[in-house]
Amino acid sequence: MSATMIAVAGLLSLWSSAPDFFYRQLLWLGIGFSLILSAPILPWRTLLAASWFRYGLYVLSVGLMALTYLQSETIRGTKAWLTIGGFNFEPVELAKLALILILADFFARRHLAAWQGLNLFLSIFLLAVPLGLAFFHPDFGSAFILGFLWLVFVLMGGLHVRRFLIGGLLTVAVFAGLWVGVLKDYQKDRISAFLFPEKDPLGINYNVIQSKIAIGSAGFWGKGFGAGTQVQQGFLPESQTDFLFAAFVEEWGLAGGLVIFGAWLFLLYRIMRIGLKIRDNFGKLVCAGALAYFMAHFLVNVGSNLGLVPVAGVTFPLLSYGGSSILTTCLLLSIIENIQLESSV
Repeated sequence: MSATMIAVAGLLSLWSSAPDFFYRQLLWLGIGFSLILSAPILPWRTLLAASWFRYGLYVLSVGLMALTYLQSETIRGTKAWLTIGGFNFEPVELAKLALILILADFFARRHLAAWQGLNLFLSIFLLAVPLGLAFFHPDFGSAFILGFLWLVFVLMGGLHVRRFLIGGLLTVAVFAGLWVGVLKDYQKDRISAFLFPEKDPLGINYNVIQSKIAIGSAGFWGKGFGAGTQVQQGFLPESQTDFLFAAFVEEWGLAGGLVIFGAWLFLLYRIMRIGLKIRDNFGKLVCAGALAYFMAHFLVNVGSNLGLVPVAGVTFPLLSYGGSSILTTCLLLSIIENIQLESSV
């Protein structure tokens, strides 16, 4: 029910602001929700128990991510997409799902030894391949989410304070090295734009400023369907993807935003409740990974719309336009539903 509410809100906003995207979104949602409704009859448990399936999905996703480097077309500032039959597919979304499944199985068998040297090294290696490919696309948002997924899985096994602190210091050192020797000027601008929100209002900060105007001018009930000035007059860029939340709030107001927020919280609560009821560690960790995935996407997307975090090109699952994101989200929800049903038998 909550997933449906979020999807319907996204469709309403697309119908109002970007009708060309409405029918494509409807198609992806139809495919995605068919996967969720088919959860009881899909052989997820059998497939997930097979290492060839989990690692095959992982190899396929990172292989497709590597393949994107061979294309010349750049979409929204990155080479993170493949064009297949007129549709753009983003392999990193599939990699997020694959990483959740692999790390869930990996730590289910090593749950109490997550911080042991070899286990930690192997898990970092599994993370490093897709994270590195995402980082150099450059797709910082997806790189962050992949890293966040890994961190949640590791922390599920407890906290090794010394290794955690060393890891934090190494991360800072690596980032400093990348800043000095690897990151291009426009990539640095995205980060400095967050730190200095008034910088270059007609350039790097333009999107965020327009997003905050759209949200701030909406009031409690909004400006009405099809009456959002920032969206309808084209002031808000990427209103169908990165800033669809702002576009929706401008027309439906704080009331509409609270409805989405409530539906999102209920979705997270239901996944958490399923995870607590499932008996085996693998199922519990899949639910934990799904929670981390949804929370990270929500916080980065909505946070960037409000100017609280840097704009990172991360979708709001089920709300934002994007077939890759919808299919990944619905596959994950289908797997969780299937695990819940088989666990309760």
